[in-house]
Amino acid sequence: MTAPETLLSGIRDRIATAAKIARRKAGDITLIAISKTHPAEAIEPLIAAGQRVFGENRVQEAQAKWPALKAAYPDITLHLVGQLQSNKAEDAVALFDAIHSVDRPSLVTALAKAMDKLGRRIPVFVQVNIGAEEQKGGCAIADLPALLAAVRAADLPLAGLMAVPPADIEPAPFFALLGKLAADNGLTGLSMGMSGDFETAIQLGATHVRVGSALFGARG
Repeated sequence: MTAPETLLSGIRDRIATAAKIARRKAGDITLIAISKTHPAEAIEPLIAAGQRVFGENRVQEAQAKWPALKAAYPDITLHLVGQLQSNKAEDAVALFDAIHSVDRPSLVTALAKAMDKLGRRIPVFVQVNIGAEEQKGGCAIADLPALLAAVRAADLPLAGLMAVPPADIEPAPFFALLGKLAADNGLTGLSMGMSGDFETAIQLGATHVRVGSALFGARG
């Protein structure tokens, strides 16, 4: 079994290579280690190796393991990358440092209320259903301008756009489309690319890549 620090070093090297090919700086790309389903003891070796940005899919799971880790390592930033129910908005704002899955006006309203109550403004990405897949979260491309307007009107810090391309299809056209949508709407943040395709995403402008299995192995 490969040591976590070796896996992390390998991913960082691949990010740097992809960035160089794209004539970008590796430092402009944030590696989010997706730690969903993995316990604290699997996360700590990556923290020891210097990783400080992590991502979780579910608020409840994150609440069980991250408060203690964040207390021990106050420089960690935690990103919510999974779907968020409006009734969990306050819990999410209290624990996470960024939210990647804003996809409907009702969630914008819930997050604004939670941020006002807690006196905490955290960056959000608007998730786009880039492949128009019924089973996936994200707003329809046609609804994006209105949703972005709602986010801005609610004074949520707008970091950019997020998407998960359809599985088993060449992802590059979907990454390119998300980049165009971001540019058309004056946004620079692009949360796209996972373990199997993050290098392609970087070459097409990703600023945040979400890598899980390549760092942790298969999900628990």
